[in-house]
Order: sequence, then C-alpha cells, then structure tokens
Amino acid sequence: MNPNTVKDFFQLLPSKLDAEAAEDLDGVYQFDLSGAQGGQYILTIREGACQVTEGLHEDPQVSLSMTGEDCIKILKGQLSGPVVAMSGRLKISGDIGLAMKLKALFPTIG
Repeated sequence: MNPNTVKDFFQLLPSKLDAEAAEDLDGVYQFDLSGAQGGQYILTIREGACQVTEGLHEDPQVSLSMTGEDCIKILKGQLSGPVVAMSGRLKISGDIGLAMKLKALFPTIG
C-alpha cells in the first residue's frame, strides 16, 4: 500500500510501530492538521502498541499542529520535522521530548 492521504497514513501507523522502541512509552499525541488534507487524529502509544482514532483528545501529552500536506511529507521523510518546526509551519505544544521520539517509533515509514 502506498498511502497518499493523511487518513491512509494514520491507518497504517499501528502496523509500522517499532514495538521495541515503544516498549516503555506511554504517550498520547494529538495531531491537528489543516488544509486540504486536514483533520484531527489521536495517536496513543501504550505497552508497545499503537492505536489511532480520529478526533480531539482532552489532555494529550503533546500536540502537533501543521498542514496535512506537511504531515505527509514529514512521515514520508521528504521534510525534516525540526526544520518545519523552526520555520514556524509546525507548532508543538506539550512534551517536546515525546514529539522527538516519533521518528524512532516509526522508522520504516517513508
């Protein structure tokens, strides 16, 4: 499967999780995406497993706001998350350390 929409990517994430990297992680990520590929997604990592649901979480540990198009490019490895954040196109609130672990949790995407 070659995911081209944000929804496709988020549906693919549970199968791409590196369970070893996620073993000791208990985190809730909120993705707030704007634009044509927009939407809200909750990514929950707990006990080495990943669950994705659509919507808004009441109290996520970290929130990431960007366009859906940038999200796809970051997930595919075509854009660097830190570069997009420094340019102001990605806004991160909450646990920045948790946000920085995303790439290690999903090393085979892209």
